[in-house]
Amino acid sequence: MISKTILKECRKEGFDEHEMCEAYKLFFGTLVSEPRLKIINLLRKGKKNVTEIMSELDMDQTALSHNLARLKLCGFVNIEVNGKYRYYKINEKTIKPLMEIIE
Repeated sequence: MISKTILKECRKEGFDEHEMCEAYKLFFGTLVSEPRLKIINLLRKGKKNVTEIMSELDMDQTALSHNLARLKLCGFVNIEVNGKYRYYKINEKTIKPLMEIIE
């Protein structure tokens, strides 16, 4: 069950309990995917572009793009644009503390 304190604060912002549950499902559901966990673990070593991630994880571009989009949607990765390249890196404020808990 969602903490009553969290719900109270979210209701102030206009979210109902169903919306909060859906957000939690999306957030935590993202972490049950083995490919997304592999991406997170790789990015913990430093920022990478799509080609580098594809090569190191032996993943096709379509699957990788889908997984990176989901990770970005949940706030687990950030994108840094450098010229024509987009570099993905861990969001230090969200996923890093979670990963440190399980180490």
